[in-house]
Amino acid sequence: MPGRRDDRGKTVPELVGERRYRDAVQQLWPQLIAYTYDEPAPAEGFGNADRPAGPFAPLSRRRVLPRYFSDRGELLGILRGLIDTMFGGAAADAGKSTWCEKTPFNLLCMEFLWELVPEATIVHIKRHPVSVLASHLAQPWAPPTVDGALAYLKPVYHRWLTSKNTLDLTGRRYIEVKAEDLAADWPGQRRALFERLDVDDFATPSTFQSHRLTNRNDRFDDETREFVEESLGEIIPAMGYE
Repeated sequence: MPGRRDDRGKTVPELVGERRYRDAVQQLWPQLIAYTYDEPAPAEGFGNADRPAGPFAPLSRRRVLPRYFSDRGELLGILRGLIDTMFGGAAADAGKSTWCEKTPFNLLCMEFLWELVPEATIVHIKRHPVSVLASHLAQPWAPPTVDGALAYLKPVYHRWLTSKNTLDLTGRRYIEVKAEDLAADWPGQRRALFERLDVDDFATPSTFQSHRLTNRNDRFDDETREFVEESLGEIIPAMGYE
């Protein structure tokens, strides 16, 4: 989403460049839209829907008909062009040959991402599920209660574990590593990770630090922690933790 901010407070346009983002989107829409037209608003004949909401209610609203692609390869080519323009262009401006897009939900659509960018390497940096839940409770966009956070996270874990179990990762460019291991020896683990990624090692401005991974562990009392661990059940060992 163009207006959504990442954990650094940055939006996509701010990260890749406002003009580059706008230009890329303006080039994209004509390739994806078949037709546009104005629909009377409110539409007549649907119960009370034809009653104006007030003197300033809009008289019409814009409707967009998406284009149908019988050739999936054509659509993928259009989307690759968008990615190359936004992310590839931003990387080139910074003098970099590679770039990273770190949306966590990318894990749930890995097959599509490899179809879109066959040369991509997907790096899954995982964290103990109890710590993940504790971190979510501190986020303004996440449910503020333990029950709410569990209701949010458990389906995501189940979707990921089901997806992973059905994927054939043999020969795929997929790397899975624990955040706790990275934090225990960031320089050494970083070198090993970068070697697997086939990129040169360098001292990154951001690092993994153990105290930052555990700084919310004390937000649960013993009873609540036991409840959380029981609720997460088989998810914890399935993610490689005890």
